[in-house]
Amino acid sequence: MREDTQLFGLIERELGRQQTTLQLIASENFTSRAVMAATGSVLTNKYSEGYPGKRYYGGNQVVDEVEDIARRRACELFGAEHANVQPHSGSNANLAVYLATLDAGDTVLGLRLDQGGHLTHGSPVNVSGRLYHFVSYGVTGSDERIDLEELARLAEEHRPKLVVAGATAYPRIIDPAPIRAIADSVGALFLFDAAHIAGLIAGGVHPNPTGVADVVTLTTHKTLRGPRGGCILCRAELAPAIDKAVFPGLQGGPLDHVTAAKAVAFHEALQPEFSRYAAQVVRNARALAAALAAHGLRIVSGGTDTHLLLVDLRAFGAELTGKKAQESLDRAGITCNKNTIPGDPRSPFVTSGLRLGTPAVTTAGMQEPEMEQIAELIARVLRRPDDEAELAAVGDRVAALCSKFTPYP
Repeated sequence: MREDTQLFGLIERELGRQQTTLQLIASENFTSRAVMAATGSVLTNKYSEGYPGKRYYGGNQVVDEVEDIARRRACELFGAEHANVQPHSGSNANLAVYLATLDAGDTVLGLRLDQGGHLTHGSPVNVSGRLYHFVSYGVTGSDERIDLEELARLAEEHRPKLVVAGATAYPRIIDPAPIRAIADSVGALFLFDAAHIAGLIAGGVHPNPTGVADVVTLTTHKTLRGPRGGCILCRAELAPAIDKAVFPGLQGGPLDHVTAAKAVAFHEALQPEFSRYAAQVVRNARALAAALAAHGLRIVSGGTDTHLLLVDLRAFGAELTGKKAQESLDRAGITCNKNTIPGDPRSPFVTSGLRLGTPAVTTAGMQEPEMEQIAELIARVLRRPDDEAELAAVGDRVAALCSKFTPYP
């Protein structure tokens, strides 16, 4: 068979991009070679609809052991009674929880998309917002942190069946305890979407919602540094409904090669060095936020407790949008994403902010001194976003920095 040089040439180009530019997208990371090896293994050849011991196909003796290992490791890592490791994504994991616990039209509370929430927390363009009656809560106008008083008031007013916590663009710790109390006050179930912060929870630098919430969903990439995929943790009594919602409710055959890679990632996260990694991720995010603030940028909520920070660009000029900043930074070798900020007057396609994250650069070995350098380079670009000579000069600095911290040497 003729070698597919065109496609594999593109993969080589992407490897070069990841090795030579700064990856500051909060939802991205660099996996280990072991995770990639499992993802590219012969397990991709197997069909195994069902669960260990209850498959619809033969020949699943090995796959059953792989999935059992992944489930056991997930439970050990997070202190859960039950784990379902089959969801193909965090979105699928959330939808499975809704399918298991709600009827169409039921009322749910979720964080607003434009204030840090996720599409699957009730956005009207998402199936969650189309099938269920979501009522959105937000952050305060003063400190830009989750407004627990508003959440309690909305819970009392709307009597939801489910309360959803968790975020995709929120830089502060989300304490599950007060949200549990609010859910209990109206007899609601409590789902904690830990997609972004799963690795921080595993590393002990964010409160663990497992055992506080009825169900915890997460992704295995992002801060957990595993393959792209989802996972659901729940109390034992909810396990049958959750498993039935994943299969046959939403998905067919699981991705056995990804399940194996999840097991590898859980194993890696159980090692002592992962806690050190998670702590460094947070230190780096705080250092980056402080350094950017020193350059005159406003940091939403005044800082960060996690792996990400939101930058309000309006301090650098009324015409500087998130879209413009993202494009200019990309040309300079700094990859990040535009993002709405609380009270953003611009659309999600333009935005007034940037979301920056430190999981990938931390995996590459960078620490606080490098965060100060990165902040300086970002500020240079944002001050002169249309100056191609300046962008090229910053790009040279970026390449020199990345040459000392290659994720796959």
